[in-house]
Amino acid sequence: MEHAISFPALGLNFDINRVACTVFGKNIYWYGIIICLGFVLGALYLNARVKKFGFTSDHLIDCMILCVPAGIVCARIFYVAFEWGYYKNHLTEIIAVWNGGIAIYGAVIGVLLALWGYAKYKKLSFAGLCDMAALGLLIGQCVGRWGNFVNAEAHGGATGLPWGMAIDGADPVHPTFLYESVWNLVGFIILHFYSKKRKFKGEIALLYVAWYGLGRAWIEGLRTDSLYLGSLRVSQVLAVVSCIAAVILLTGQYRRIAVSKKFYVPQPAQPAEGPAAADQPAEKQAEPAPEAEAMPLPEQSPSPAGEPDPKPTPEPGPVDEKEEK
Repeated sequence: MEHAISFPALGLNFDINRVACTVFGKNIYWYGIIICLGFVLGALYLNARVKKFGFTSDHLIDCMILCVPAGIVCARIFYVAFEWGYYKNHLTEIIAVWNGGIAIYGAVIGVLLALWGYAKYKKLSFAGLCDMAALGLLIGQCVGRWGNFVNAEAHGGATGLPWGMAIDGADPVHPTFLYESVWNLVGFIILHFYSKKRKFKGEIALLYVAWYGLGRAWIEGLRTDSLYLGSLRVSQVLAVVSCIAAVILLTGQYRRIAVSKKFYVPQPAQPAEGPAAADQPAEKQAEPAPEAEAMPLPEQSPSPAGEPDPKPTPEPGPVDEKEEK
């Protein structure tokens, strides 16, 4: 279970044992440890940013509990389906995931199905959950590809490039595991910063599909262990189709956003109301002011019996100048 892996032009040599340790007679492989490391790093990153996507840590934990087994099962089913010529004669090995044989596109399908069911059940945004999951997947894929390095697998054909990788003394080959790991790392860095100003829910997920599909399309063409459907490399076809579909969806959404901004007419500002008027109900604000009450005239007391009513005092008239003299 040991492999001598070297990079001759770089002067690097590694003697790697696939088995990390043995626990109660059971071998613990480096491949599984590296996959788990990628999962833990992705989980820690998402937990630090989960609120930025409008979710809680409880939502994240629920998603992980559902997505991890769904991703592993679907990744294995995908691989077995396209290697059925072998597994139909070795049925007991179908569940032997520890021997290798999972496909990343199967894992993505499983994660999407789990997220869709969870979003429906909890009435959450499926697109928003996919945005969050995309960044976690990039971390997991970036780290997980080094499990292929330990297993001396998922490499390409012969190459004379300075970074060619020799396995057990054979001619140098393309280290396609390294190409994909670096490609995913670059994609994660770009999407990490861009996600802080995403324009709509689902944008990060679509950008992930486009970015990963673009890289996987050419990297898959270099590999020597591809899954085939007839003469077609399954992962390469899926990569091209998914990349094109994501670009079309992104372009259409960006155009809709541009059109809505171009024809957006801001609403006129409403006049501000006083705090007292704003606090009162509309019915009270519309009540008319109370009418003023008429002041009663003072009553005249009647004159004593037998006495004539007093004559009203005449108002002073104009003074005659002759009388004044």
